[in-house]
Amino acid sequence: MIAGIDIALMENEVLCLIGHNGAGKSTLLKTLFGLLKPSAGKVLFAGEDMSGLRPREFAARGVAMVPEGRGVFANLTVEEIFKLGMWAADIAKAERAERVEWVLEILPVIREFWTRRAGTLSGGQQQMVSIGRALLSRPSILILDEPSIGLAPKLFQDILRPIPELRQKTGMSILIVEQNVREALKISDRVEVMKSGAMIWKGLPEDLSDNKSLMELY
Repeated sequence: MIAGIDIALMENEVLCLIGHNGAGKSTLLKTLFGLLKPSAGKVLFAGEDMSGLRPREFAARGVAMVPEGRGVFANLTVEEIFKLGMWAADIAKAERAERVEWVLEILPVIREFWTRRAGTLSGGQQQMVSIGRALLSRPSILILDEPSIGLAPKLFQDILRPIPELRQKTGMSILIVEQNVREALKISDRVEVMKSGAMIWKGLPEDLSDNKSLMELY
């Protein structure tokens, strides 16, 4: 259970949310994306109360989420997953080719396995596909839930590499929940820490530059 949460994601920023396992981070993200309905309080987007709306309605307003565990369809090719993603996001047929090309410019490595089935891809490749699918809608807010799970540190670095440029080019706001704190902090503007369902600390990445400061929050 989470309670007393007050968190704000600003325009054109990367906010890193960290905390121990079971702190409530994923529950918070699911609530912010409409997968869970809050029993109290509000989820506001550009001043609009989004509490109780479904994920598709969040997506229609420019919010995209990459779930923990990637969530790709193993029997579909990457191309088919993108087509399904554009259909789900209700992207006009006339715009779909341009959207795909835009995503492939951001994540060009996807071209290398474009026609392969997702089930044959490595964990890092599947995560690239999951992020690419989320970007097809050109969201103003991108939520990433534990993108490093199951990945070697180098692969996680490759996944994070496009984020600063993406934010710079589009003004996109990004909320990332991550256990690989050191790598996530490198691309973040602000940090918030959760513990036992509550927010316990807010600050800047440089405030957590030494391990002692970081460990005191866990």
